[in-house]
Amino acid sequence: MIISENQKPSIEEFAALMRNTDAFLNKDAIQRPDYYTNRGGSLLEKDVYKALCICAENTSFKDSISLISGASFPDIVAKSFYGVEVKSTNKNHWKSIGSSILESTRNINVEKIFLTFGKLGNPISFLSKPYEECLSGISVTHYPRYQIDMQLENGQTIFDKMGIKYDDLRKMTNPVLPVAQYYKSILKDGESLWWAQNEDIENSYSSPIIRLWTSLSNDEKNYYTIQGYALFPEILKFSCPTKYQNFALWLVSKCSIVNTNIRDQFSAGGKVNITTKNKIFFKMPAVFGRIQKYKNCIKNVIETTKESILKEYWHISIIHNDRLEQWCKIISNYAGNSEEEKSNIYQMLTAFFNE
Repeated sequence: MIISENQKPSIEEFAALMRNTDAFLNKDAIQRPDYYTNRGGSLLEKDVYKALCICAENTSFKDSISLISGASFPDIVAKSFYGVEVKSTNKNHWKSIGSSILESTRNINVEKIFLTFGKLGNPISFLSKPYEECLSGISVTHYPRYQIDMQLENGQTIFDKMGIKYDDLRKMTNPVLPVAQYYKSILKDGESLWWAQNEDIENSYSSPIIRLWTSLSNDEKNYYTIQGYALFPEILKFSCPTKYQNFALWLVSKCSIVNTNIRDQFSAGGKVNITTKNKIFFKMPAVFGRIQKYKNCIKNVIETTKESILKEYWHISIIHNDRLEQWCKIISNYAGNSEEEKSNIYQMLTAFFNE
């Protein structure tokens, strides 16, 4: 980190210092390209520090810049107000992974940050821009981090896409929430956010250990199958080859479970006769017999799951007061091949839960 001890200069002065620093580094890189080839990380921070010291001559920053090692954000602080974050790549492009969106190590007094980017692949070049103008998207390692693109056009930052200002996002208690909501809004069929389960993002997690379905105990298999019935009624769609996709993605991303034969657990068993309190339903898919068996557990999942989760997984905008009746209606509409079949399935399902 670099700290300036003079009184706060104007943003125009600071921007001019950054332009001059870029010019100095680019000129030096032409003269000494081999020197900069492997100057990533903390080594490049030292180079930027030296360049700033030289360029600060005859400015309000003269003799006021210090270099401090550590993991603070940003790497450079000018009079506890302006900052510079130093990033680099050894490739011939202007992209990299930036800092965490949480900014938990940020100097609380810094209000304006520039990003100095060293493109250390041939030809070597340096460029500095306001930090928020260089952030194109989000990547997830152990925590969501910004994607850097030094060649973004106006209106193409992640903040433009989300419709939120950088300063507003960084000051939020939980900045991951609006980020997750944005990425969920642009998901395509067959896609899921493995790092964001629901609106309670900070309390969402999945196991770091991936398990195969075949390694689960019978109780675990029953548990996740019941979750599938309750949360993903589309798995009972009549003649739909993609009906298991969302459940499969949920198993992987939220439960760390891989099931390579997911169809079998729902479609096995052929046709059976199902007896309810007042009626026998002939030649019904065996899956309904399993729903009847686990009806109390399914009911519990439906009634205790957050409304926002049901809206997302059921692909609807309104959850009725009688969730169970709504679920029965959704299932019957999915599973029936005709209006008569839909009505028959609905009667059977409601009969299960009235026994």
